[in-house]
Amino acid sequence: MTRAEAWCVHAAGALVGGTGLVYGWMRYFAEPADPFSLVNHPAEPLWHSAHIVFAPLLVFACALVWRDHVWARFRSRSRPRRRTGLVLAATLGPMIASGYLLQVSVEECWRTTWLAVHLATSLVWLPCYVGHHTLAHTHRPLTDSEVPH
Repeated sequence: MTRAEAWCVHAAGALVGGTGLVYGWMRYFAEPADPFSLVNHPAEPLWHSAHIVFAPLLVFACALVWRDHVWARFRSRSRPRRRTGLVLAATLGPMIASGYLLQVSVEECWRTTWLAVHLATSLVWLPCYVGHHTLAHTHRPLTDSEVPH
């Protein structure tokens, strides 16, 4: 994966993950100032919209690195960060699909189902992504210039 690809994935992950966390906090944990309000926080619709607008960037970024990073590592049975990588790959599809289906579903039972799937996969994907990236910097192989002689 090139540096540009990595930064694309990191930026998209930060934008989507950050907006999702803020929106989730506002939606499910903030106390509304007005008991008759449809939103718990005045900025809730803004964060919801931002999350939806940034989500395609994450889809694009993950597609950008899928063949040369994800699929190549999977096929080679590469060991470093394999567990977090497999979890990321396994939860990405359901996270994306449930986010889309949540937006287009009308019946309450389906909205509740897609919400549960989206929250579950997102709350697994995001910390795994952070861990996957963190492990990349703590367990990276030494370069020739870093090897003690």
